[in-house]
Amino acid sequence: MAKRDYYEVLGVQKNATKDEIKKAYRKLAVQYHPDKNPGNKEAEEKFKEATGAYEVLGDDEKRAAYDQFGFSGVEGMNGGQDFSQVFRGFEDIFGGDFSGFSSFSDVFDMFTGGGSGRRGGSGIRQGENLRYDMEIPFKDAVFGAKVEVQYTHTELCTSCKGSGSANGSSKKLCPNCKGSGQVRHSQGFFTMASPCPTCRGEGYVNEHPCKECSGTGAQKKRQKLAVTIPAGVENGKKVIIPKQGNVGANGGPAGDLYVFIHVKPHEYFERNDHDLYCAVPISITQAALGAEIRVPALDGKTIKVKVPPGSQNGKMLRIRDEGVPSGNFFGDLYIKLIVKTPEKLSRRSRELLEEISKLEGENEAPKLIPLSNLS
Repeated sequence: MAKRDYYEVLGVQKNATKDEIKKAYRKLAVQYHPDKNPGNKEAEEKFKEATGAYEVLGDDEKRAAYDQFGFSGVEGMNGGQDFSQVFRGFEDIFGGDFSGFSSFSDVFDMFTGGGSGRRGGSGIRQGENLRYDMEIPFKDAVFGAKVEVQYTHTELCTSCKGSGSANGSSKKLCPNCKGSGQVRHSQGFFTMASPCPTCRGEGYVNEHPCKECSGTGAQKKRQKLAVTIPAGVENGKKVIIPKQGNVGANGGPAGDLYVFIHVKPHEYFERNDHDLYCAVPISITQAALGAEIRVPALDGKTIKVKVPPGSQNGKMLRIRDEGVPSGNFFGDLYIKLIVKTPEKLSRRSRELLEEISKLEGENEAPKLIPLSNLS
């Protein structure tokens, strides 16, 4: 099934504000939530589609990438069945604190009156996001590429399956906070709550910690990933790979991997937005008489370029649609002509040039050129 434009899914314009996007998503989420439409596959698919659209458009970085590169710029970022990114935005959309919830039923129970609010002592938390800095060739930034990265992250412990307890032993209520995960301190007229230091806010403690992971439920693993670099990506931008960060506590969803792009300079090409620039040398006769030359392009092919007669040093030639791609649009290639003066001349060449100099009256005193003509 072909993907629909995210703005179309939410029924908003491309210049919609964040508040308008949130309002549109909330309306669709309430309308199509699976708990309100049991057994309705169509409603379930619409709910997933709306959630995927909001996960991108509700995030400034992802929305900018989508607006510039389309679906390829946010490949794999809509999260599929994992709505952990959306949970983090529910606080702002529906109000309240949703950090302790593990399913949409919990969230919708809260704002529809079916639940009792936040669960104490669940200990389920989103894993940490990780950063990876990648240096890529100039050409890959222009045309896109798939690049393999290797990094270390945490995964569920294979011995205790993430529980942190050895040999299938269970956890017991924390004796300090009685399972609430919080301890309270009175300061004058105020009572302050903070995470329990004994159980670190989980509400439970391991009687027999797993030896493989020291009770953390997680182990460090070396990971290999093929990262898709979208065509036209700019230096300093980042690609977000969902669920490839560190695993969350107590079976919580993994964080994301943020791949920051650093583009190596090119020896012959420069970039300005979606346009490319290069310089080519031409001879005095080519500049004077005009010529057809072949210029090597960034992708390895050669481009036929016509040099107009009488071309001056520094003249810029524009080649349409040979620049940086952005969706179905391509920038242009600008070629700067550098007229090369020969350092050594044969006797016959010197005679010919002297004859031309006499014909053009070049021995007369030169006239000044207005500075405005040099820009």
